[in-house]
Amino acid sequence: MISPGPILLVDDDEALGAAIAASLELAGHQVILHRDAQAALAGLDRRFAGAIISDLRMPGMDGWQFFAAVQQLDPDLPLIFITGHGNIDEAVSALKAGAYDFVAKPFDPERLLASVARALEKRRLVLDNRRLATIAANAAPDPLAHLMVLAGDDPAMVALRDRVGPVGDADIDLLIIAEPGCGRDRVARAVHDRSRRRARAFVPFNCAAVPAEAQAAELFGQPGPRGSRGRLAQAVQGTLFLDGIDALALPAQLRLLAALEPLDVRVIAAAPAMPDRLHPELLIRLGGVRLLIPPLRQRRDDMVMLFGQVAALAAQRLGQALPPISASVRAHLIAHDWPGNLAELDNYAQRFVLGLAEDGQAVADDAGSSLAERLGRIEAGLLREALERSGGRIEAAMAALGLPRKTLYDKLTRHGIDPRRYRRPGTGKPPLP
Repeated sequence: MISPGPILLVDDDEALGAAIAASLELAGHQVILHRDAQAALAGLDRRFAGAIISDLRMPGMDGWQFFAAVQQLDPDLPLIFITGHGNIDEAVSALKAGAYDFVAKPFDPERLLASVARALEKRRLVLDNRRLATIAANAAPDPLAHLMVLAGDDPAMVALRDRVGPVGDADIDLLIIAEPGCGRDRVARAVHDRSRRRARAFVPFNCAAVPAEAQAAELFGQPGPRGSRGRLAQAVQGTLFLDGIDALALPAQLRLLAALEPLDVRVIAAAPAMPDRLHPELLIRLGGVRLLIPPLRQRRDDMVMLFGQVAALAAQRLGQALPPISASVRAHLIAHDWPGNLAELDNYAQRFVLGLAEDGQAVADDAGSSLAERLGRIEAGLLREALERSGGRIEAAMAALGLPRKTLYDKLTRHGIDPRRYRRPGTGKPPLP
């Protein structure tokens, strides 16, 4: 499956250039066509995320001169030469000089598309590793790691970041809804750190980790000379974070409701979904303002960037240099569903930093898997990525993947993927729960 990308096409032959551009666009690529190499060079820089296709023999600046200028701009920009049979020796020389590939005229369009797909994958790896190096150079120390959970350009994450500041300043109780491993505690801490209570205590209490019969003693303390202060008392004038609020027993809920009235305590609660076992009054108090953290499977556009941050912090903890990501690591980041979310990503990042992400201990998904099974997971990941990018719109996913409607639906059915789950506001019906 070809993952589309931008293509800079330089060919002075108007008819051939138009035909090549049409073939590439049918495959889902965005083509920038120039008949003049000098003009093509003027709009190019190191941030270009695609591949270049150029004729070898052209008037004015020829392919050799264009290639030399591209190499000077960025030696990692992949350039594919189109050449006549009489110039194959020159094309071979260009390969030795660093060109990515050459395709001899007349050529099968599939031959060019295959070369373009490989060149785009190479370019993505180069840019991803550059971003990784930048992230590593600017990685925050561990005490600030809780802010990493808010990173990303996904619209849901942008909306979450936009709400954290105002919610922090508002000094009201709130409910965080997120799956396990999504960083509920880190978002709660980020809200606390942006509030007027930031200089006071942030007291976490995991309701699900304490047996129901012991929750009251842990939360409210025990009286007497050998008693203890409960988490609630410790959080006075600060913030009490109740993770797994849906596991809090009803007697403790009722006692909490009564105890909160006279105390100056901000309560931030968290649950994997809207808690249906909470006392109605407690739900009203805590659930009036809600923050939703999307799971990683809904943030595929952010995966490489997010992995870079997690891996950079892991490298700091382990005292290791951050290695470059390979094609197989990148494919895993995109294709895997990450049911454990950030916690699972952090474990994978540690293995990656230690050089274990591609050996026998690495990705549990691939242990004992056949090539067909591994390719199937990669295909499923690309399907999900296209649906995420398109907001579940089938027509847009078809264009991005270069697939006819029936083929796309057949593949979605084979992998058990429901496109309705990827619909976002503004693209049709909302996602399924």
